[in-house]
Amino acid sequence: MVVSSETAEGDLEWDASGRNIDNFMDLLQVPGELSAEKVLQTFKLLETKILNHKMTTPLCQKVTNNIINYLRITVRSPCLCDKGCRERQDPKSEPRSSLSVDDDIWSYLTVVSKDIWKLSRKPEGELEEMCTAVLIALGSNCPGMVTIKLWDKFHKLSLPPRSLLMAVGKLSFGQGMATYIGSTWEYILRLLRKAEMENDMLAICQVLNGLAISARKHLNLRHESEEAMDISPESLSIKACQTLRVLFNRWPLKNNSKVTEQALVVIGHLFFLIPSPKLKNQVNWLTRRLMTLTEAKLEPFYISQCIYKLLGALAASGSGGVNLVSQLENIVDVLFKQVSEKVNSSDPHAVQNYSFTLKAFYTLIQKDDNGITALMIMRHVLTIAKLYNEQMVLLLRKALESMDPIKVASALQVFKYVFWEVSQTEKVKSEVMNSVIIVIQEDFKLVQVALLHFIETLGQCGYLNLPQGNVIINYLIKLSELNSSITEEIQTMCSKILQMVSLPQLINLMCHPSNISAFVPLSKTVTEMALKAQSQGQFPYLINFHLRPTQFISPQKLLTYLVLFSVKPYKERGLGESSLRLLYALHPITSLHPVIHSNVGQLWMKEIPQMLHVLDGHSERNLNQKEWEVRLLRFLSQSLMAINDDNWLEQLIKDILDRINYISDDDEVKAFLYKFFGFTLRTSRNPKLVKTMLSSILKTAHEELLDREGIAVALSIVSLRHLTITLDELQEYSSILTNKDTSSILKLMKEHQQREWGLVCNTIYLSYSKIILETKASIFTHLDAILTLVLQHYRNCVVEKDKDLKLDYLNSLGKLTHILSNLSITWQYQLPQKVEIVVFMTALIGEEPLNSISSSIRQKAMNIITNFKQFKPLLQPEERSELLRTCYKSVLCLPSTEVMQKEASNPKDAQANVDLFRETLQSLLKLMEALTIEMPQRIQNCLEFLDTWLNSQKDHERERAMWCAARILGFAAKMNNFHTEIEFTRLGRLVRLLAIRCQDPADNICFLSAQAVYNLYCILLLQKKMGRKKQGLWEEEGKSKVYSASVFYNNTFEIAKAFAEYFTELQLTTLVLTAIEALTDSRAKVSLAAAQLMSAVMKERGKDMIKVEEIVEGIFERLKSQLEPSTKEEVLRAMCSLAGSNTCTVVPMLLNKPLPWDRTNLALWKVFGTQQETTLGVLQLLIGILENNPPKQENKEMDFQPVAVTCALCEMLSGSQCQEAVQELYPRLLLAVLSHLYWVIEQNAPQKMVVYSKEGVQGCKNKPFDPTSCALEAVKLVFLAAAYEKVVVYASQHHCWDLLSSPKFYHIGIMNLASNLWPPMSHPSGIVMNCEPYILHRILNHVRNLLYSLDDRRKILARTFYVQLLWHRSVAQTLGHDFLSNLIKWLKEPNLIMKEVGLRGISNLALHPGQSETLKSLVPFLRNFLKDEVQVTVQAVKSLRNIIHHGQGEDTKVVFCSISKQLRPLINDERDQVRISATSALGHMLRRVDKFKPGPLIRKEIFTFLVPLLLSIQDNNAEVIKACGGALTEWTNVIGWSSLTQTFRHTTLSDHIQVLEETCKYLVGTGKKQLIGELLTQSFVFLKNSQPFLRAAAVTFIATPALARVPYAHAQYLGSVVTLHAPRGRDIDGGAQEFQNQ
Repeated sequence: MVVSSETAEGDLEWDASGRNIDNFMDLLQVPGELSAEKVLQTFKLLETKILNHKMTTPLCQKVTNNIINYLRITVRSPCLCDKGCRERQDPKSEPRSSLSVDDDIWSYLTVVSKDIWKLSRKPEGELEEMCTAVLIALGSNCPGMVTIKLWDKFHKLSLPPRSLLMAVGKLSFGQGMATYIGSTWEYILRLLRKAEMENDMLAICQVLNGLAISARKHLNLRHESEEAMDISPESLSIKACQTLRVLFNRWPLKNNSKVTEQALVVIGHLFFLIPSPKLKNQVNWLTRRLMTLTEAKLEPFYISQCIYKLLGALAASGSGGVNLVSQLENIVDVLFKQVSEKVNSSDPHAVQNYSFTLKAFYTLIQKDDNGITALMIMRHVLTIAKLYNEQMVLLLRKALESMDPIKVASALQVFKYVFWEVSQTEKVKSEVMNSVIIVIQEDFKLVQVALLHFIETLGQCGYLNLPQGNVIINYLIKLSELNSSITEEIQTMCSKILQMVSLPQLINLMCHPSNISAFVPLSKTVTEMALKAQSQGQFPYLINFHLRPTQFISPQKLLTYLVLFSVKPYKERGLGESSLRLLYALHPITSLHPVIHSNVGQLWMKEIPQMLHVLDGHSERNLNQKEWEVRLLRFLSQSLMAINDDNWLEQLIKDILDRINYISDDDEVKAFLYKFFGFTLRTSRNPKLVKTMLSSILKTAHEELLDREGIAVALSIVSLRHLTITLDELQEYSSILTNKDTSSILKLMKEHQQREWGLVCNTIYLSYSKIILETKASIFTHLDAILTLVLQHYRNCVVEKDKDLKLDYLNSLGKLTHILSNLSITWQYQLPQKVEIVVFMTALIGEEPLNSISSSIRQKAMNIITNFKQFKPLLQPEERSELLRTCYKSVLCLPSTEVMQKEASNPKDAQANVDLFRETLQSLLKLMEALTIEMPQRIQNCLEFLDTWLNSQKDHERERAMWCAARILGFAAKMNNFHTEIEFTRLGRLVRLLAIRCQDPADNICFLSAQAVYNLYCILLLQKKMGRKKQGLWEEEGKSKVYSASVFYNNTFEIAKAFAEYFTELQLTTLVLTAIEALTDSRAKVSLAAAQLMSAVMKERGKDMIKVEEIVEGIFERLKSQLEPSTKEEVLRAMCSLAGSNTCTVVPMLLNKPLPWDRTNLALWKVFGTQQETTLGVLQLLIGILENNPPKQENKEMDFQPVAVTCALCEMLSGSQCQEAVQELYPRLLLAVLSHLYWVIEQNAPQKMVVYSKEGVQGCKNKPFDPTSCALEAVKLVFLAAAYEKVVVYASQHHCWDLLSSPKFYHIGIMNLASNLWPPMSHPSGIVMNCEPYILHRILNHVRNLLYSLDDRRKILARTFYVQLLWHRSVAQTLGHDFLSNLIKWLKEPNLIMKEVGLRGISNLALHPGQSETLKSLVPFLRNFLKDEVQVTVQAVKSLRNIIHHGQGEDTKVVFCSISKQLRPLINDERDQVRISATSALGHMLRRVDKFKPGPLIRKEIFTFLVPLLLSIQDNNAEVIKACGGALTEWTNVIGWSSLTQTFRHTTLSDHIQVLEETCKYLVGTGKKQLIGELLTQSFVFLKNSQPFLRAAAVTFIATPALARVPYAHAQYLGSVVTLHAPRGRDIDGGAQEFQNQ
């Protein structure tokens, strides 16, 4: 049956089609084109079908045969001959026909094999696996059918297919294979010798493994099993032996390979099939072979499981035999190696290896892949141990004592598990302990865990109680230490083992000093033991501690030990927390019975958890150590009170004292012990015990400060309950300082007596100090006695007094008095001994040398005096004065620090001397502060005694004195609570002295002086505020400047300025006059300070000054002398301030100085322009003088005061600092100087008269000025000072200064100065253009009042400015002003200047929208001025120009026509100004007319301007040509001659004739003969003009070559006309002749 491939592939889907196996087999016979994937899928579906459906035997046989045949062809097996290999090299080769196989199936398999060959050339792939799976499925129904295929005749030349071997191997484990075991094994034995390829060997191993396991199972169950094997046990053992021999001898089991591994698995199963005697005989051989394999680097799992099964097989017989004994050591060594292998949990073999070896005993119940537990392994090993007990112990001890850590670790693990089977004889115990000690001494890190496990076993057997057990316990304690190298696992194991030790013994070990590092873990262990005992009802009251006090630690010592560890709770990772927890677990430790002292237990049950809670909520960083110690001491105090047993306390106190004497390396703990001692003794109610213990602690060592302070603290704590006893004991103890009969100090060597005296004294005074701090008010009743003893101790000293003894005494006394000074008392306590002690200390200070600072005696003594500041009685004035003088002299007169350093023997001593001096100076300051506190009102006395050193010639003495002055004044200022006023009766002297010191050559003194001045200022300011407050006045806000020391530093000016308000008028004047005298001091700094002082006073209080004239003259004279530049500058500044406050006095004095002024005068005036207030005042006065200039009078000399004013202005305004003042007064000042200029030029002053001289640039001569030039210079400076530089530039460019210098043209100069260019340009313009609108309005307001002044000079100036201001729109539109009416009035005045001014005003008004319409009505009136004087005519033309140019209506054309007849002659006017003005105006008018589209009549009128313009363009004046060019340009635009526009626009002086010719050519070219005739006729009129230029120009125009083209008859006519009209003259005749010739 043949089907398509598509049908075949579709039929393979069995689940969908439901075809049975027979149909499938038919399909296989079709050699179709099945894909490789479909073939594999077919096998998968076939397996599923076989497993899910029971098949008949014939069908199974058929399928099995087909699969086997298929495997023979497709999946190649190793060939036994070359021929077979060649036949199988290509899957395309056909199968041999001799093989009786169904042809269809064979064909199909051949086709399928081709497909599979294409799929993969590796038979080990998925195909082989699927074939194996199909065979197993077939064998599940009938295993024999598959098994018998092994010895099929087809396998004679090659091994069976691997899939078949694998299937048989797996089928061997199932049922139905018993009858095939023998025959199969027989056949496999033959194959063992043939197999060479690794995969085949592995397949055979699979079969052998299944056979061995199945055979063993049937042997063990042969009486119960229903199946019987086809081989006897004897034959089976023979087969097993043969197989073992072949595997070891014929197979390559000497290297690391999968074959070796699987072979060892098979061998392990074979051991159980070999008879025991024979196996015992083979032990040596097997051991050697296995040891050889251990060198092949196989996975340890295969070796260990093989050895395990060998030992198991031997153990099953009950005896290992002689051979095993001989090989026992080798086997153990191999096992040790296996145990030492690392375990990787992700590697199953590594885990199974530990399951098969002794190392696996870490996890006793861990199963391997075969289901054999470690417990089974242990059972066998224990059997060996039973059989060979002594030998095993010896071997294990030998391994323990080896130097190989791995071997030791393995031996420990083995020993641990076999230890319980070892006979525990005394010999064994001793030997084992020795071996363990050796391991401990070697201290291998690798064996620690195993060793601890073994030690745990030893502890369970009581080994820790042996004499050698202490070594193990110490080792465990060492491992318990908090060390980063010790793991938590090890510490946990140590803790577990140590719990086998008795609790008292463990506590004793825990408290041993050498075990401090292990205290925390040990205490945790002890705590755990104690709590465990409590949970079991066994209360750990440590009875043994009482019964055996010499053997174990006492409860008092234990309490002390635990408490000390609690002081630093976080030390050593929780030392305190562990101590508290242990204390909690052991409570109460003070009794043999729990009922007694139950209060202690209740207290600890309550307090200790709270303390632990505090520790849990904090860390070492944030725990307040002081608060913690206070809490701990409070807990101890409460505990001791609960104990309430003096006998118990006595022992505790003794233990504490012992502990104090023992501790030397931890200061904090030792200090706590002293406090603990104090609290313990304070609890006692036995005075005798208290006295005895106080005496004991006072007699302890006090070499160290810590001990002395600790004793003092302990006594102070005891004094809270036993004050009298404590003071009595101190007094009794202090007798050794004064009683020569009983003093133990005198028993010492003489060189040690002073030091011992000082130490004892220090201990006593420290104790007094601490007692005073603790008892506070209670001690005051004993202070008199204490201070009396203090004086007696020094006066009645039993040893010789030297410097060191003095220092020791003063040190101790200083600490005592310091404590007294810090007591907060609400009232001043009377100490009668105060004055006596002060006198005593003063004497000690006076005894100190002045040439060196060898000791701190003076410092200590001053500190002691200072400490009595709050106690009465107060010092009397004599005592106070003597004290200050002595202290000042003793400190301030010492050598400088540089000298101290030089005189020192080494740098260290040098630095020590400097430091000591600084501390002494601080002590002096504190003493002065204390005296100030006693009597604030006498602070001036403290400063007066410093005068000697403030004026010293030595810098260091002045510096020290100034430092003291600054500090004590600063202290007084900060007190800020003066109840009585501090009077500075010599304030002026003090301020002067401090101010002078601000300019001291030593910079540091200047700085200190600045601080002193500032502090003094603060005191005065505070007193002022207090006075105002008493008067009920408000504080002055914003009046006082904020000063600081930095402001006063090196700045006498600021000092004087700050203190100026505190002087009277007379004091001010005197101060200034005195300062004037000091201006010429030879010392530059002194003179500068005087100038600054004077300047500041004048600035602040200048109005209160009297004798101003004397001051001015004095300053003037000093300025003429050679002063330093800085001093001179300051003096000038002072004069500026004086002039500002006394302007009416100072300025006239200076103006009356004769002209020209010298440099001194000029410098004064120049400085007046530097301060705005002064500048404003002086300028106002000077302006007033200029405004009151009298008019010129005949035969009267010129008044020079106004001239002097301009000279003063030239200096004042030459600086840049006067700008704001000038801008404020600008309109008035400008008008004043311009008016003065007019006044000066009217005076006709001689030009050689020099009134002012201006310094030139360096290297140039001074520039002299006469009155006029000086006035002009003043005008320029006004503009410059007001920031209008452009106006000055504009005026210079347009010759305004020259016009202003002439009386005739003065008004024109003003016009030009104030005017703007026409048309406006980008370069500088006049006043109106540059000034802001508000300035222009201010000027307008000033000039409006002068428009009708009787003074012509001022009237002309005002009106000129008035009309020029109208140029600006904002001014012209000002409401309330009738500008036009004023202008018309002025036009009607006979004065030409007024007419000109009026016309200028109308011209400016016409510029603004709306004004031109109003002004059109004035055109007839204005036409009359076109025939006036030049300037009037020019202004009239400009007025008409602006009216027409800015006209808005159509009537503008009419207005133009109305003036054209009057305007046309002006174009050819003989006056250049008029001609230029008229021509230019015509151009602007034509431009405006053109915008309104002129008609024929207007155009005809405009034609009349062409001939005058063409004649005028022939002028040689460039400005005329330029104006004509502009006008002709506009003319062509109106007429429409656009071709000539560019020609006229660019006309210049060099080409104006050419332009004329071009124009004539254009006229002729257009053919407008009538127009040409009219133009020529118009030009004939000019032939009779009086101006020769016009006549020549007319001839030139008529005679242009272009006109020659006119017809001859017409030309003849023209010639006759010319002859007729021409007057006699050479120029006309020549022209006529030229015309005739043409």
